[in-house]
Amino acid sequence: MMIQSWLITLGLGLGSLLWVEVVRDLYHWAAHQWPLLYRLHGWHHRVFRPDLSVISPEIYRQSHWYNDVPEALVMLVMSFLPWAIPFGVTFPQPWVVGLGTVYTLTFLLGAIARGSGWPGADELTDLTHLPGPFTALPAPWFVNRTYHWRHHFDDQNAYYSGTLTLMDKIMGTALSLKGKRIAITGASGTLGRALLAQLKARGAKVTALSSHTTPIILPGETEPIPLITWQVGEEAALAETLQKIDILILNHGINVHGNRDRTAIEQSYEVNAFSSWRLLELFLTTVEGNKAIATKEVWVNTSEAEVNPAFSPLYELSKRTLGDLVTLRRLDAPCVIRKLILGPFKSELNPVGVMAPDWVARQIVNLAVRDLRDIIVTINPLTYVTWLPKEWGRSLYFRLFSR
Repeated sequence: MMIQSWLITLGLGLGSLLWVEVVRDLYHWAAHQWPLLYRLHGWHHRVFRPDLSVISPEIYRQSHWYNDVPEALVMLVMSFLPWAIPFGVTFPQPWVVGLGTVYTLTFLLGAIARGSGWPGADELTDLTHLPGPFTALPAPWFVNRTYHWRHHFDDQNAYYSGTLTLMDKIMGTALSLKGKRIAITGASGTLGRALLAQLKARGAKVTALSSHTTPIILPGETEPIPLITWQVGEEAALAETLQKIDILILNHGINVHGNRDRTAIEQSYEVNAFSSWRLLELFLTTVEGNKAIATKEVWVNTSEAEVNPAFSPLYELSKRTLGDLVTLRRLDAPCVIRKLILGPFKSELNPVGVMAPDWVARQIVNLAVRDLRDIIVTINPLTYVTWLPKEWGRSLYFRLFSR
């Protein structure tokens, strides 16, 4: 009973903290939807240059009186709602729901201090707006400077979260694709075409990278997608193109099925593993400066063959090699790298696949905008069970025994 009591107490306390964070993020979202509120919130967007230095100390102080203080007051008022819970139900230590109120008061006092121009208040209480070079990638769960920078200078209609990224994940605003320049290898294939269509529908500016010269015209379109032809082994020829790309999706591959001769081995590893790895490394050299760190990404289609049989041994071996190289490279990568762990979808490489490629592409995009770093789309429940232990274990192994 004592353990149960402490668990209830802990749940009430954490729930009250989570509640005020949800209120803050919803207020922020509403401020971008309701013109009356944006008149106040707009001051916040007038303050900073792209390096997060302050344009004017006076505007900086005003922004807190017009935006941060009202936001904190709304959080404070709403923080009292959980106090009504203990009056209807008997809970141990009902006072713990007041943690949300105390927590909110720290934000209110910080906003007042910044608005009053107290020395050092900004460095102490406004951590997501501190100027200077970024030292970390956009964080997946807690909002850091790199993550919040994107709300100011990437897309103001996304990245609403203030401390936890939870609401952005729920709303699908944890990654904005609008206006992003996205290049996809294997673009002439079934999944490549489906991804082009889904990303273009989200407002992305897509470019097809293919070994084929046939123009790619998406359903409902009359003009072909911009196409750049390249061949495996000639990755360096794409260097100039990759400089202009925000998101590179490595999607090309080959499946030799049951073949196991020397040529099949060479082709499988060259196309599925080493070509993608070379393009990955080439793209990472383009990540320079705060904007690139915050907005550039690589998505790598490694397949669920990393953890499950694909009934094509060389496909499995080469994809697992690529998967391990990506896991290793993630430890030091200067930008976000996502893995696409996909089950059997119907394509030229896998004519017996059971998932529709358009549906797979839609799920990939839906999960990406929720900032999942490992995007699993499969009908096989074992993949969801085995993936995390495998990925965390390999990552820990690489971290401990490499440098």
